[in-house]
Amino acid sequence: MPASMGTAIHNSVEDLCNLDLVGMRDAESGWLDIASKEALDRHWEIERQIFQDTPRHPRWKPELITKANEGLRGALGILLVRARKPQRNLSDVTVRCWKEVQSMVLANEGYLESICGRVMGRLDLWIAEYKDGEVAEWIVADLKTGRPPKEDLDLKVNRQLRLYRDLLKQNNPDHPPVHAEGWYSANQTVHRADGPPILDEALEAWEKMAPTELPLDATPSDVSCAFCEWKAWCPSWWVARKEGELSPGSMFRDEVVRLVRFDQESGAALFERSPPVGDDGELAPSDHRFGAILKDKALQQMIENQSSADDHHLFLGSARLDGKVMHLGDWSEILPWSPMLMSSSQKFKKIE
Repeated sequence: MPASMGTAIHNSVEDLCNLDLVGMRDAESGWLDIASKEALDRHWEIERQIFQDTPRHPRWKPELITKANEGLRGALGILLVRARKPQRNLSDVTVRCWKEVQSMVLANEGYLESICGRVMGRLDLWIAEYKDGEVAEWIVADLKTGRPPKEDLDLKVNRQLRLYRDLLKQNNPDHPPVHAEGWYSANQTVHRADGPPILDEALEAWEKMAPTELPLDATPSDVSCAFCEWKAWCPSWWVARKEGELSPGSMFRDEVVRLVRFDQESGAALFERSPPVGDDGELAPSDHRFGAILKDKALQQMIENQSSADDHHLFLGSARLDGKVMHLGDWSEILPWSPMLMSSSQKFKKIE
């Protein structure tokens, strides 16, 4: 849901930066409020449809359009300040004022690609700042709709912004001074990303991503495994849980289980935890059983997987622990436990 909201805000800003103002009077005001609402409503509906058509999705939250509207207004407010326009209500922005804002935007939602073609990025805004009628500097701006930093930029965000900066400089050898900024729409703050060039490090990382016969060595940790979407295919994660290298989680847990009983009408299920045997994804029976209540998406996935669950084990993702009973719903997922031990290309070779 945060990703959908962010995309709707980004795309609305893009539409407004590219808005055709031909035929409108320079002194006309009140139009930006209307145009902003129309753009956000349009992209909100597009994102809702994409969200609903995705096989694995939680509940759509229509009430968050209020937060999205605040985020859009925050982004436009930063853009107005960057254009050296007084902070004002959107209803006060004239056509003439917005034309001046548009003249600063050299590109929005533009692709950046290294000369070698191996590294690319997508910038939100590329802005020119002027002094005495001449370009004084370029700003690579990345619009952030999430939680603003308390002080310094997160290291990952800092690297991302510096990569955009370095790609832009590489593609424009005669560039003016260039710096990158993170624009946080939630509180209209701007955070500059300073630091040494990072493009060479990005290319080194690209080299390490070449396909291999076997998967990369696993590095399980609470940080790297917390929100990993590949646990259902990673035996190393489950082994690390058994060995105590990873905490099980307090409220939300991931489990590998065997289905013991399931009542489709009530959504009640009984699972048996299946500990790993060795490092290759094989499982053993255990005496640890627990009950679960399934509803919404999780219930539907259990119904779809029930026929194969009699012979195979299941991965339970984001099961909420409440006492001795687990609850699975729209926030959860139920998938066949299918550990990946080699690359897809190697699997195809074995099949041939």
